[in-house]
Amino acid sequence: MINGYDAEAVRAAEAPALAAGVPLMRWAAQAVAATVREVLAGGGIRARSGRVLVLAGGGNNGGDGLHAAADLAGRGVAVTALLARDRVHPGGLDRARRAGVRLLPVTTPDQLAAPGWREAARHAHVWVDALAGIGVRGGLRGHSAALVTALNQLRQDGAPAVVAVDIPSGIDAGTGRLNGPVLSADHTVTMGAAKAGVLLPPAALRAGTVHTCPLGLEDAFATQVPAVARLTAADVATEWPVPQSTDHKYSRGVLGVVAGSPAYPGAGVLTTGAAIATGCGMVRYLGATEVAARVLDHYPEAVTATGRVQAMVVGPGITGQDETARVEQALLTAIEAAPTGEPIAVVWDAGALDLLPRLEHMLRGTRSVLTPHAGELAGLLGSYGHPTERADVEAEPAAWAALAAELTGAVVLLKGPVTVIAQPDGVLFSCADGSPWLATAGSGDVLAGALGALAATSDVPLARAAAAAALVHGHAARLAGGGGPIGAHHLLPALPAAIADLLTRHRPHR
Repeated sequence: MINGYDAEAVRAAEAPALAAGVPLMRWAAQAVAATVREVLAGGGIRARSGRVLVLAGGGNNGGDGLHAAADLAGRGVAVTALLARDRVHPGGLDRARRAGVRLLPVTTPDQLAAPGWREAARHAHVWVDALAGIGVRGGLRGHSAALVTALNQLRQDGAPAVVAVDIPSGIDAGTGRLNGPVLSADHTVTMGAAKAGVLLPPAALRAGTVHTCPLGLEDAFATQVPAVARLTAADVATEWPVPQSTDHKYSRGVLGVVAGSPAYPGAGVLTTGAAIATGCGMVRYLGATEVAARVLDHYPEAVTATGRVQAMVVGPGITGQDETARVEQALLTAIEAAPTGEPIAVVWDAGALDLLPRLEHMLRGTRSVLTPHAGELAGLLGSYGHPTERADVEAEPAAWAALAAELTGAVVLLKGPVTVIAQPDGVLFSCADGSPWLATAGSGDVLAGALGALAATSDVPLARAAAAAALVHGHAARLAGGGGPIGAHHLLPALPAAIADLLTRHRPHR
């Protein structure tokens, strides 16, 4: 699992090592320099032919950059350092000067307008972003904002490559919020442990490939509480429920599905198909009679009779009074049939989200997970007395998902380019294993079905199940599309392949 920490936790973890004189800055600089050399080599550029621009701000972040500049210059790389502050790290500056790094002050409006540093920027193969560290809150302002704006104007078609030191300049390290200009990175070398901001949307999309340099601080970070966590493929494979020789269809979990309507029959087919493909013992389709015939045409193993279930998926493709009444009745039946002390798990998706204020007694009486996209979450928050807009949710997804979890008492899986899963107690997960090709009709129905099947089958906490389902959903998209377009129905045969691939490559051998 990858944990992300806020600035306070990072400082607490680093403090003992710094007090003991451990050269964390030098080690960090070496990691940055090594990443830059790898980027140059990946572009077919030999070190002695490489040109690197280091953007050095004040404080320790700029010191990391200047020490990295000295390390690179020592290997024959032509390095220019833009000094964006009158005062930069003295030790780093001294080393850079002695290593032959070209130093260009850009601290005044006149210097910012001068052409010299722009020529160095245009001709560099790699920019090292050491402008702003984890202490910056609320976005870049003043001179730093102007410099980053100018750099973004110079950068064309993704060139040159940008390697960020710890975090890309302009993102909030604790929340992932973007306020003002940001220098997006192709690679982020994060020190000690990942910063929450590079795991949370929308900033996670600006961090590129994240490389963690532990700096020997693993034990120190283990004592800190992470702000967000991200499951890895190995985590999911280790916890994934694999049937044993003594299992039967009931012991492997039974899922009820109320999805689809005469207007959207495909939602019932996709949700049911995803649940079957994910591997629970039985799927009971309990939706509209007109849709049931289509579901059985595709999946004759689906059962349309009522009976005990361990979990329910309600809402995909649901519209109209008849269908919402069907949701309510199916939930009531399932809840009443559950053994005392064993509440069923319920995945509330799409049309069912509108029913939550009215069915709050059922929400509170189950183990529930809500699966909105940003617009649906904005609507849900409004119904709970917190009116907001979709744009607000997209600007700070984790904060709004956490609020919705607190208000409803349910786990909230907020779908997006980086998915956020929030528990009512404030614990956060993020998942960035998807593909932009997943932005297609019906993809959410497939995720709901897969999550419902996992909730019926597994005893892992519901938030971890949600994070695992999101990871498998994304992996299936990559397998199904091979880098190209997919429709939601392409995900169904890819789900078993994705699970098999994870288990084969990452499941510990017993």
